[in-house]
Amino acid sequence: MAKTQTKQIKIKLVKSLIGASQTQRKVVASLGLKKLNQVVTHNESSTILGMVNAVPHLVKIVEE
Repeated sequence: MAKTQTKQIKIKLVKSLIGASQTQRKVVASLGLKKLNQVVTHNESSTILGMVNAVPHLVKIVEE
């Protein structure tokens, strides 16, 4: 049985968290982003995409 390769996405923090609500800060932190312009890689899942959609004005999906 072959393993299925899951698609990877890169997420970049493009806006500062100054002025963001506490909920938005928690979402960004749970994505693993701490600094401005930091890029993290995650498996493309509905959970991760939902978190990105919760803060679309703060993060951007970077093309490879």
